[in-house]
Amino acid sequence: MTGWRTLFYKEVLRFWKVSFQTVAAPVLTAVLYMLIFGHVLQDHVKVYDQVSYTAFLVPGLVMMSVLQNAFANSSSSLVQSKIMGSLVFVLLTPLSHWSWFVAYVASSVARGLAVGLGVFAVTFLFGRPAFVAPLWIVVFAVLGASMLGALGIIAGLWAEKFDQMAAFQNFIIMPMTFLSGVFYSIHSLPAFWQDVSHLNPFFYMIDGFRYGFFGVSDVSPWLSLGIVAAAFAAVSAVAVHLLRIGYRIRS
Repeated sequence: MTGWRTLFYKEVLRFWKVSFQTVAAPVLTAVLYMLIFGHVLQDHVKVYDQVSYTAFLVPGLVMMSVLQNAFANSSSSLVQSKIMGSLVFVLLTPLSHWSWFVAYVASSVARGLAVGLGVFAVTFLFGRPAFVAPLWIVVFAVLGASMLGALGIIAGLWAEKFDQMAAFQNFIIMPMTFLSGVFYSIHSLPAFWQDVSHLNPFFYMIDGFRYGFFGVSDVSPWLSLGIVAAAFAAVSAVAVHLLRIGYRIRS
């Protein structure tokens, strides 16, 4: 049990040593989104009754930041270690594939939540959502960050250079995040795009997370929880299997 904690501590130190880049920069990006979208659409978009658009935007930006940074943590760590050759020092340890998985996912959750708290602290000044069901907020934040941390492991094992990692993030993670209802309710979309949105697991993460603030959502939070949990289990199974066989890290 000591091994995974040591690797977890190393991974937390890795992103915290450059916290200006890994934590402060995403917070600034979220604030810019808030300033632009909140200012332009505040008087033109109405989502839920008695909920301002700015308040509606806060949970979406928080969750988007949590997901993107959880993915970036595990994926960037593995890619950098492979390219720099430092991954061999972790391979020399008697750590099991489960220890790797737990350490990388836990550190991704830590970074995602740190960024999310920073984004919430700043955007809360612009729009103040309520806390109708705090437990749902915590559950979806941790579960969503865990899933993206596991997905980051898969991407980090697959990628052998930075441009492959950038392609994975730009063509998969970014579109799925932005098309998940961060800036809008899917009920404002045409029927076809509503159906497409229901195929995106990121939508259920953000919708369930937003339910914890307002007590209303586009779909049932229990449905969202079931889908997100199933997606996390599937992604985790793939990540653990790739770590077990040493995919692209033992040769």
